Amino acid sequence: MSESDSRTVEATRRRLSGKQADTVDKLTRSALEVLSREGFAGMTIRMVAANAKVGTATAYTYFSSKEHLVAEIFWRRLRAQPSPVSEDPDATVRVIAELRSIALLVADEPELSGAVTSALLGRDPDVEHLRSRIGLEIRTRLAHALSGNPDADILKSLELLYAGALVHAGMGYESYSDIADRIERSAMLILK
Repeated sequence: MSESDSRTVEATRRRLSGKQADTVDKLTRSALEVLSREGFAGMTIRMVAANAKVGTATAYTYFSSKEHLVAEIFWRRLRAQPSPVSEDPDATVRVIAELRSIALLVADEPELSGAVTSALLGRDPDVEHLRSRIGLEIRTRLAHALSGNPDADILKSLELLYAGALVHAGMGYESYSDIADRIERSAMLILK
């Protein structure tokens, strides 16, 4: 079984065969290289395809826009990162571990972190689909950390806290590392 076969072989637009999954993997790796050189504003699907040695038409088969491609990268990272498993009896400790883990997902990659914020705000239907999947994953993780039947208002407040922090960091007001600390302090206020 190849490396790509062991991962989820589903992209935003359709299920993928092994070869198709390899192509998508090449494109996502290539996008990170192009992004680090050109920044999000300078990156194009054409550049990513050329860097991956894939035809531009092939790249557009999988990704409708550069926003879609970057959203897919974030989605894959989120799904690949295990939820921090905490047996701590205090839900606040569990929630903070979860929020910190998600907030730091792209903290060490400034070009990617800014691109993720821009991409997830896009109106491309494929981005909207991924944004929904990402939001559901985050909600599921937070609900699990809260355990039992969490208060809907608290859960929504924590989701808004994370989303607002992502935008705040993406606009360059604070680093993602600083945002992780701010999220922790804010979550403690919500969970008191």
